[in-house]
Amino acid sequence: MTIDSGPVPDTLRWAVRLLRGEAVALALLAAWLIWADLTATKTDLVSALFVTGFAFAGAAALWALGAALARRRAGARAPAMVLQLMLLPVGWFMISGGLGWLGVPLMVLGVGVCALLVSPPTTRALGFQ
Repeated sequence: MTIDSGPVPDTLRWAVRLLRGEAVALALLAAWLIWADLTATKTDLVSALFVTGFAFAGAAALWALGAALARRRAGARAPAMVLQLMLLPVGWFMISGGLGWLGVPLMVLGVGVCALLVSPPTTRALGFQ
């Protein structure tokens, strides 16, 4: 469902910006993984390609969901929220592994984008009543 009436609310605009920012960050990580794969002295090629491909696929999915939400596609909200909620266990394991400086902001980001996506202005803009 696409709703095209009225201006885009700030909550939806910020959710799209954050999703696209995550996509860019993940694409940069994937590019670094390619460099790491090519310069490694020993590597399990299948695992290296899988992790790198997973990072690129995640970046593409985040960008596509951001684009769909920018066009007010209501069906993109749930998958975007699922990807954001996946940041919670990732952040938790980072905190458990001593990387709290990165894990806590990731968890805050995931919860924050979900809050933006379920906020009343975004809900109305996407046609949910």
